[in-house]
Amino acid sequence: MKGMTDAVGLRDIRSMVTSGRRSMPRVQRSGYLDLYMLQKAKQRLDTEAALLDKRARGIRKRLGDIRRQMEALRLSVEEEERKAGDGESAMSGPPERGAQKRWKTISAGY
Repeated sequence: MKGMTDAVGLRDIRSMVTSGRRSMPRVQRSGYLDLYMLQKAKQRLDTEAALLDKRARGIRKRLGDIRRQMEALRLSVEEEERKAGDGESAMSGPPERGAQKRWKTISAGY
């Protein structure tokens, strides 16, 4: 099953500019303009690639943090289950619905 990142979008369509085709024949003087345009496109893509790398590093770091937290929680849950299975702290869980403590009340006169 394809995800949203696998879907083909407008960025994947090749245009006249990206394919290097022209409607008019090239003029000798336009070589510098082409070099400039390609240089700007390269700079833009390099910047975008650097931003994507930075974002990917952040995502990988966050995934690592989540994995560590999940492992710590899993170990603590297993430890509680093991203790409950031994019979040591069978009452340490949440109280039953009917066994809740009643609030102490006092009357206040105004």
